[in-house]
Amino acid sequence: MKFGLRYCNTGRYIDPAQAVELVQAGEEAGFDSAWTVEHTVVPEGYASTYPYSDDGKMAGGMDDVPLPDPLIWMAYAAAATSRLKLATGILILPQHNPVITAKQVATLDHMSGGRVLLGIGVGWLREEFEAIGTPFEDRGRRTDEYVAVLRELWGAERPSFQGEFIQFDGAYCRPQPANGTVPIIVGGHSRPAARRAGRLGDGFFPARDAPGELISLARQTAEEHGRDPDALEITASLPADLDDIPALAAAGVDRLLVPVTAMAGLPTAIASPREALGWRDVVERYAEV
Repeated sequence: MKFGLRYCNTGRYIDPAQAVELVQAGEEAGFDSAWTVEHTVVPEGYASTYPYSDDGKMAGGMDDVPLPDPLIWMAYAAAATSRLKLATGILILPQHNPVITAKQVATLDHMSGGRVLLGIGVGWLREEFEAIGTPFEDRGRRTDEYVAVLRELWGAERPSFQGEFIQFDGAYCRPQPANGTVPIIVGGHSRPAARRAGRLGDGFFPARDAPGELISLARQTAEEHGRDPDALEITASLPADLDDIPALAAAGVDRLLVPVTAMAGLPTAIASPREALGWRDVVERYAEV
């Protein structure tokens, strides 16, 4: 079992010094990754329903919560670490130009020695899409196409693409990722997200808990599309009882994420870098389950 820290670009860790302290402590304790989250803007008084809280609002109803850009935060953290993977959990892919995103992610991956995990999602906040100027209704189709664009630019010798939204021919995007590509982990707590992970993803990250139905659906979908279901890496939430970890491992969960702030409706499990260091025994205890 691997362990990651979530969500590291929130709360006290928007401060540069504390961010570095956290990721260095996490690396020393044996955590495999540090995960970020994204909202470019949060329009005041939004009516869209946040799917992970009873009141339909994120951040306890705060609209002006500080939330650094995940890729820039990750670049800063990468410079202060040497082994820790840096992950988005998630990047709202249909809000981004995929050609620019391919360049940014490949550059970060190249400079960090192949340590980027790109978690993606379709988004839920219509008002944010409107502020950015991106259509909300076709975000699913855009996400699917943008994944293909990223992989083409990262891996092809002479990248070319003709799609509904993106077209280019012989568009070189260098440097390419350190290992030839960047793992794409599909996030979301829905059946469409699970199916997208099975069709397109290198991994699946349900936003809450470890829902067996969704994980099974992701693997079933992978098999239906001629892909290896066992190759789909599953990232899930830390259980309330650590004694449940062996059962999660037996169910095929590969990584558990430990909250470092109370953002996104999750209770804080690690309240400081010092506490992160104290998780070394837990990380080592479950490393072989």
